[in-house]
Amino acid sequence: MGAMSESVSVRCPTCRREHVYAAPSYPCACGAPVTPRLDRRTAPAVVTHRAWDEEWVAVRCAACGRRSQWPRPELGCPCGTVLRVAVVPAQPQAAGAGGSPERTPPHPRRAFRPVTIRTARDAVTAVAVYLRWLGYRDVRRADQRPPSGIGLAARGLLALVDPAVRPASVRDVECLWLTAMTDSADCVCFSLAGYTDEARARADTVGVPLFVLDRTGTPRPVNTLADDLDARGADATGG
Repeated sequence: MGAMSESVSVRCPTCRREHVYAAPSYPCACGAPVTPRLDRRTAPAVVTHRAWDEEWVAVRCAACGRRSQWPRPELGCPCGTVLRVAVVPAQPQAAGAGGSPERTPPHPRRAFRPVTIRTARDAVTAVAVYLRWLGYRDVRRADQRPPSGIGLAARGLLALVDPAVRPASVRDVECLWLTAMTDSADCVCFSLAGYTDEARARADTVGVPLFVLDRTGTPRPVNTLADDLDARGADATGG
């Protein structure tokens, strides 16, 4: 799929208003922009409820062949209707074309390209982009829902994304750590509002890297463990 996003005409079935829509691009781990290919023949669907598995779509990078999950394109109409724009499914990669999609990005890594955060969904997307940039594979929703926030998983890693307006608590850190131990995985925590002093102290004790997400979508290390992970990538945890 090309890096440029084509515009399509989208009609809201509620108010019949016409919109011109272009899907957003996301940075692949290889550094190339990836854009879902919109399906012009299929009418948009009205979003009446949220289900995690329906929020994501597989998109293949034309540059390296990597197949990753990204948020489904959506359009908010001024009438209040939210439309899910149809996407052409990613085609299986031909043998020998584009290299292995499972490979981690080469070192030194390209500059990180953040995703602006406006909603909780954006925060999850921003963390997924960052984890892929670090070199983690198969980033997806965690099988087990955390007591608070949103869980993401990758090979050998469990991540907590906390988009709440209050600082993450020591309980948040401990629940993440215990769940990761059960899965024999490493863990990392991302919070929009930072952490309590108790949470930071506990994270240092049990070995949990802590990041704060700013509104540009850039994770900022809070402790030394996070500094190491940001500098070394997945190699810092053996991911």
